[in-house]
Amino acid sequence: MKVKQSLEYIESKLATQEAKDDARYLLSFVLQKSFTWLKTWPEKLLTSEQQNQLESLIERRATGEPIAYITGERDFWTLTLKTNPSTLIPRPETELLVEKAIEFLNDLSSKENKILDLGTGTGAIALAIASERPKDKVIACDFQVGAVELAKKNVKLNNINNVEVVQSDWFSNVPEEQFELIVSNPPYVEENDPHLTLGDLVFEPNSALVAGDEGLADIKVIISQSVEFLVDGGQLMIEHGYNQASQIQAVFAENGYSKIEIYKDLAGLDRITKGQFLK
Repeated sequence: MKVKQSLEYIESKLATQEAKDDARYLLSFVLQKSFTWLKTWPEKLLTSEQQNQLESLIERRATGEPIAYITGERDFWTLTLKTNPSTLIPRPETELLVEKAIEFLNDLSSKENKILDLGTGTGAIALAIASERPKDKVIACDFQVGAVELAKKNVKLNNINNVEVVQSDWFSNVPEEQFELIVSNPPYVEENDPHLTLGDLVFEPNSALVAGDEGLADIKVIISQSVEFLVDGGQLMIEHGYNQASQIQAVFAENGYSKIEIYKDLAGLDRITKGQFLK
């Protein structure tokens, strides 16, 4: 088959709302070519080996396996990150957390700051911030060994020199330093949330998704313990579920934070809550 025919074939086999995008990602991965190349060379023929590989990937996608796990990578911010089933797949809405973090850091008088990313997963948030703020020092931590190893690979892959990755259960193994900014996209899904049986979430690790106490258990730990690790006037920013903002805002206030704000994502949903801690 030719490139154009292959794209049409993948779409017909998957027949989902995302089939057109899936087709481009799968064929681009098999051919190791860009989307632009696919458009430019629609008459190029696939080899029999490439066609066989494509059939195998289509079968995997048809079962619901996420594209990011099939191809082993995902674009995030300006970076390409390796992915695997040990971590969550970086999502576009998380770029809002990066955006707000960089805005805050850019407003600081110091151009050499310390940032902590809790539950780093692939390293997406830490690496995105570090790529924009090369003079800052970013520490990225995760409890899962697989996530730590993956984040370290992504540090090397993207040639970013100002990120240190450590294994830590939240703050348990974090260096005793004070940070201008702490960021986190922690588990925040309720244990019986029906969304866990849908889409990519079926394939992603529950340990990175689910938290007790109506999804707030880990968030409460982060908010309460961050006060010991923030400089005077430092900020904590947390990504959370669309329906959790008011509860999280209250937890921030109970722990002595001020200037508490909620930011909405592109869909108009509450996505990030931040607070400042004054000592």
